[in-house]
Amino acid sequence: MCPLRLIPRIFLFDDDELAPEVRAQRVLNKGRVPALTRYILDNPDDYVFSALTASVDGVMKFVGFSDEGPGMRVGQLHIPMASRFLINDGQHRRAAIEAALRENPSLGDETIAVVFFYDAGLERSQQMFADLNRHAVRPARSIGVLYDHRDEISQLTRLLALKSPIFKDSVEMERSTLSAKSRKLFTLSALYSATTALLQDLKLDNAETARTISEAFWLAVDELIPDWQEVRSRQLQATEVRKQYLHTHGIALHALGLVGNTLLRDSLDPEDWKPRLAPLGQVDWSRSNPDWEGRAIIGGRVSKNHQNVVLTVNYLRQQLGLKLSAEEQQAEDAYKRGDR
Repeated sequence: MCPLRLIPRIFLFDDDELAPEVRAQRVLNKGRVPALTRYILDNPDDYVFSALTASVDGVMKFVGFSDEGPGMRVGQLHIPMASRFLINDGQHRRAAIEAALRENPSLGDETIAVVFFYDAGLERSQQMFADLNRHAVRPARSIGVLYDHRDEISQLTRLLALKSPIFKDSVEMERSTLSAKSRKLFTLSALYSATTALLQDLKLDNAETARTISEAFWLAVDELIPDWQEVRSRQLQATEVRKQYLHTHGIALHALGLVGNTLLRDSLDPEDWKPRLAPLGQVDWSRSNPDWEGRAIIGGRVSKNHQNVVLTVNYLRQQLGLKLSAEEQQAEDAYKRGDR
């Protein structure tokens, strides 16, 4: 266990300017550091980090608390401060710890676990990095939303998925993709992205208000997409709806959330925004609709990169008579020119 105040002082990471073949780790992605830093500062009593892994170019000596029995495996590790410490895994955590300490020096007495290896040279350090990351698998985004109890939008999304009459029993809670035979219509991660888009920059009083507005909006959308209702009443199968229509896919939910956000910014009163949403009922969501090609569908496959989301939003805005932003108009002009 190493005090956080020592982490920035003794642990080094490779110079970003070195060529990859003479480094022992990836280049530090500075864009990741602020979020990690904010996570530490916002949760000083219960943040969780996995152990750092480091190589030590120096003489290490372990002194157990006893010469025999279980105590011989517990003790102190003595390392000369003149030694060179190189992080093999955890350079972003190290950078975040350094940044957090600048804002809150009292965190310096906290500790983090470190696994130490003798430094056996560059080749061994590179192999350690490869081995440590060889089988690393990022968890599906849906299960991340399901288990995140800090993020208010995650909490709201779970409530919608579990309690809302629209989404109850229709949301895949763990995986971020649906298998061909799945009986679900949506993924939790798609609903999270859509609800985040719906509520962004709205000045809401509290979480209950956010829930009320979200439920009202998705209920209004549900009334305009009869296929969702027919799946719930078992008149249609979810597999067939997903195969034939676009409105259950993540790109469509995200686009609906963004369009809804525009309406809600003008007024939170359903009496104002619901009539403006009504033309949504005339949208042809079938994947065979040629209007979707190049917008939400590329070569017969649904695509959800940023440009496709913008073009899908544009289409819905046009159906609802809403004005395009400058960025959206630029993307629309490029689409019409065939620059896609």
